[in-house]
Amino acid sequence: MQIALPDEVFGTVDAGNTAWVLVSASLVLLMTPALAFFYGGLSRGKSVLNMMMMSFAALGTVTVVYVLWGFSMSFGNTLTGTGDIGGVFANPLSLFGSDQLMQTKTVGDATHVVVWGATEIPAMVFLAFQLTFAVITVALISGALAERVKFVTWVAFTVLFVTIVYFPLAHMVWGGGLLSGAKDSIAAWMFGVADGVAEVAPIDFAGGTVVHINAGIAGLVLALVVGNRRGFGRTAYRPHNIPFVMLGAALLWFGWFGFNAGSELGADATAGLVWVNTAAATAAAMVGWLIVEWIRDSHATSVGAASGIVAGLVAITPACGSVSPVGALFLGLVAGGLSASAIGLKYRFKIDDSLDVVGVHLVSGLWGTVAIGLVAKDSGLFYGHDYKQLAVQTVIALVALVFTGVLTFVIAMVLKPLGWRIDREAELTGIDSTEHAESAYEPA
Repeated sequence: MQIALPDEVFGTVDAGNTAWVLVSASLVLLMTPALAFFYGGLSRGKSVLNMMMMSFAALGTVTVVYVLWGFSMSFGNTLTGTGDIGGVFANPLSLFGSDQLMQTKTVGDATHVVVWGATEIPAMVFLAFQLTFAVITVALISGALAERVKFVTWVAFTVLFVTIVYFPLAHMVWGGGLLSGAKDSIAAWMFGVADGVAEVAPIDFAGGTVVHINAGIAGLVLALVVGNRRGFGRTAYRPHNIPFVMLGAALLWFGWFGFNAGSELGADATAGLVWVNTAAATAAAMVGWLIVEWIRDSHATSVGAASGIVAGLVAITPACGSVSPVGALFLGLVAGGLSASAIGLKYRFKIDDSLDVVGVHLVSGLWGTVAIGLVAKDSGLFYGHDYKQLAVQTVIALVALVFTGVLTFVIAMVLKPLGWRIDREAELTGIDSTEHAESAYEPA
């Protein structure tokens, strides 16, 4: 049953902030097709369409369920004034269908709409922005499963994952739940409450925990459940189209300015700082990745440059509003080196994380989230503050790991009767022809 909205959520609209967030939402939406190019280029030629279709499927399913119940589960309590369920998620029916966000009230000669927060953007615009985050989080996971998963099972997974994992985690971090700075959050339990909120609030400006740690650990769990591609460790799985990889990375970088700077929800000085930090960290991470390649392999690669870009974008996402440009350079440089070093571990542990979702998104996401406790201007150890921010960042990262890991495993088991793997012949022939009856390229 839908719940009536209180008068205090109605207000006038700031046109400048609204325009900025709408543009940002469009930039973030572009990131999912960009990811399709990035992942598609990294795949083999007989699998590129399936890889791209996995991203496009997320665009379809996640958008539908976000409008129906996703926004309500993530943020419904903020607008309705009602409580949540155990600090984990809000009532999925309170704003079901999102129609209530269209309500208006006449105050004097002015028409007031449902607005979101102090930046005075329409709540419907905030929904649009947050919707794009949910879509790309699910699409990111697909890179760990390249070339071997039934498409119908993947589609079912997208719906279950956003409902059971993503929406609750978004609520816990951004909707006033257990991983936020609310008075009844984990941070408050750790260090107490001051002025009605946690004394030390966790920082996740644009999705280090909600998006990247979430997607990274989900990818790892699914890679373990589904198993390796036939020939993993013996067959060289070379990218079939490196220009696609670089085009995808470039578009991701472009769209990420909406991802990070748009999360300020206003066209102001902080958005400018976030833009600079995003550019700085990403460039430094690309350099860091290439340095590792030069030292390890005596050459720098195009795929390495593209992957370094993504690693830097991932690492700066949670920290972009709380560090200086120099701090962003440091954070990005380390992220590039860490992820470049980490991607080889899949061969040591014999885990077929096909397109390095774990090595890039989980590793750099963890680094970016925890490193806030070191380089945050107002609370980091490197700026002379105590250990509390570092402790809080570490705890929320660990809780997110366990929460997503366990629930992803449960979802994977629920879907097992549907079947995760294509058969041996289909995998050898190529998943594009067997799952989609299409081929990206005509035979020569």
